[in-house]
Amino acid sequence: MARDEINAFLGAGTSYEGRLEFKGSVRIDGAFKGEIESEGTLVIGKEALVEGTISVGQLIVSGRVTGTVTASGKTTLHKTAYLEGQLSSPKLVMEEGAVLEGQIQMGTKKSEQSADVIEFSAGA
Repeated sequence: MARDEINAFLGAGTSYEGRLEFKGSVRIDGAFKGEIESEGTLVIGKEALVEGTISVGQLIVSGRVTGTVTASGKTTLHKTAYLEGQLSSPKLVMEEGAVLEGQIQMGTKKSEQSADVIEFSAGA
């Protein structure tokens, strides 16, 4: 499978509530409420609304996320992203215009660092 190949897709105008587990990559452009768990990549599209607990390998956000987020690899927030809640990720990339409000913990699980409470508001 190609690295950027999407295994599953929740399209715009759709909504789902529950638990999602997957391998590879999944893209959400609709509404999702619940728990998401994977070692793979989760892509949240510009029109998406995701609420709940997310634990993935890599997270790429262009839409809106509310909840507790853990990415074991990297989190990328594009300029249209809005993330509210708790974020734990060893790497964070934010484009100008992205908004992140809440608690952020950066480092590995082995790290003894405590989370810093900070609020980001970039753009408008």
